[in-house]
Amino acid sequence: MNQTLEQRRECQKSHLDGIDQLNTCTCPQIIPSQMNDHTIERPKTHLLRDRQAHKLLDNDIEGNGQNVTNSSNVGEHYGPSIELIYAIDDRPPWYLCILLALQHYILAFGGIIAIPLILAEPLCVSHDNGVKSQLISTIFFVSGICTLLQTTIGTRLPILQGGTFSFITPTLAILSLPQWKCQHSEVFNGTGNFSIDNTELWQPRMREIQGAIIVASILQLLLGFSGLIGLLLRFIGPLSITPTITLIGLSLFGEAGKKCGAHWGIAALTIALIVIFSQYLRNLELPFISYNKGEFKISKYPVFKLFPVLLGMCLSWLICYILTYFNVLPRNPADYGFAARTDINIDAIINSPWFHVPYPGQWGWPTVSLSSVLGMISGVLSSTIESVGDYYTCSRLSGAPIPPTHALNRGIGMEGIGCILAGIWGTGNGTTSYSQNIAALGITKVGSRLVMQIAGILLILLGLFGKFGAIFITIPEPVIGGMFMVMFGMIASVGMSNLQYVDLNSSRNLFILGFSIFSGLVIPTWLANNPGIISTGIKEVDQTVTVLLTTNMFVGGFFGCFLDNTIPGTDEERGTSAWHKQMHAGKTNGSEGQSCYDLPFVTKYLRRLSWSRYIPFLPTFQMDRN
Repeated sequence: MNQTLEQRRECQKSHLDGIDQLNTCTCPQIIPSQMNDHTIERPKTHLLRDRQAHKLLDNDIEGNGQNVTNSSNVGEHYGPSIELIYAIDDRPPWYLCILLALQHYILAFGGIIAIPLILAEPLCVSHDNGVKSQLISTIFFVSGICTLLQTTIGTRLPILQGGTFSFITPTLAILSLPQWKCQHSEVFNGTGNFSIDNTELWQPRMREIQGAIIVASILQLLLGFSGLIGLLLRFIGPLSITPTITLIGLSLFGEAGKKCGAHWGIAALTIALIVIFSQYLRNLELPFISYNKGEFKISKYPVFKLFPVLLGMCLSWLICYILTYFNVLPRNPADYGFAARTDINIDAIINSPWFHVPYPGQWGWPTVSLSSVLGMISGVLSSTIESVGDYYTCSRLSGAPIPPTHALNRGIGMEGIGCILAGIWGTGNGTTSYSQNIAALGITKVGSRLVMQIAGILLILLGLFGKFGAIFITIPEPVIGGMFMVMFGMIASVGMSNLQYVDLNSSRNLFILGFSIFSGLVIPTWLANNPGIISTGIKEVDQTVTVLLTTNMFVGGFFGCFLDNTIPGTDEERGTSAWHKQMHAGKTNGSEGQSCYDLPFVTKYLRRLSWSRYIPFLPTFQMDRN
């Protein structure tokens, strides 16, 4: 019992300490056979309704005689207690919901805002503040819609949806084709505005990306709603996942370098602040005054663990403002360090509308080409695998049982719908589950679904205010570059963390790992330096092969998956047995105690229909009854 509890604490701690964990951490669970005489066994419904049962179980786990489930709103808690104040079906007070939702928004904003800023240059709008402001508002707006869909109809877990870096690499590969390269015709007048109308310059590029995302995301929709995602996972192991995710981070080093190069001093300051807050001060809790049940009390809050990126960026932003105010930074655009000024793009706030409603097709009708769609599929598959791991982690941190098959299928299918919506609205990206927000559930001890739904509403509302999106345009480039350095490095390291399951003493595994990652760097770089080298005589084939082979994550993931499944090796050597066991640990196919995954309003009617047990994404799916 003690060993199991210690493993669980250590597992949760290691998962929550990262800035942006993208992989699941499956912690050992307490089962009735492991409980002692002081522990209340779980009833057959798997619901701990009795408060005294919660208290006894919590005292047994912590040994401190304190009941941590102290909210008067605690309702149905699923599975063993994990010290939650509010579990998945609980409804905190409205004011607390808003504060917690705002916190989730702040946690996600760094990842969401980074995507339009990365795409600005390849879309040829690097100096067009109006377009960048609209893109930021659009991606916030669509992220809110997708969050509501996922928490209400999808997995129904408290998971925030936002833009994904998995789509960035294939997008950059598509925009690097000769017909989409910027012609450097834009004229920058030094005030943050274009001297010409560049609508016809960037919108065709956006429509090409929109079409690729919409069509490629149909695959994710089919994988989910058809139940094929389980079959796909059988062929994917750590040696397939590691090069795929690692190369997402490694392939973006150029973007980080460009922005950091605008002023390495400010970029280094941003990096140093984020590292200090996230690593050295992560266990430091600051006191604050809280009000509970008619009395004030002093509590401690892990500010640096929750907001390291936000704090680092804001402090660097403030310092740039001070340096700009006293004219320490150069005022001539040709001088080094000019990009660190905060008044370059101030006109973006002035000229942006107060209220702007993003709408489908706002950039025109999407265009579709085979090369773009096939290139984007690699991003779709990578995002899908990441999300499956997120679902298992979120279920544990929100007090829910392990997701049944129908919830996993429905969640992936709903992410496909979310990506299609993102393509229709024109965010230039798709949507996926945000792991940093899942990690925050374990820190705040609040796993309420309602909180995340309000966070989705908040994303929608803030996406409607054009001036709010324009504020982010004033962030100096080197500050953004410093954030990119940390975030992209974290993505690469999270990809490599999957190697913990693999036998690294095996020459077979070392060959697959080294060859797949190295190929994912060499081949795309060579093709980028030799444009037009692929010439089969058929334009469509040339473009398709070029996009695929210039997408780092596709090349690395393809070789990793192909070699891992064709070169002889045991499951233990490949790490697949340990990886799948960790991902599916504790999984049950029984429908008992899984009412939190039921579809709202309609589940009771579905149970009366015999044919509904054959539909893979319905709560009545037959496999969940075995």
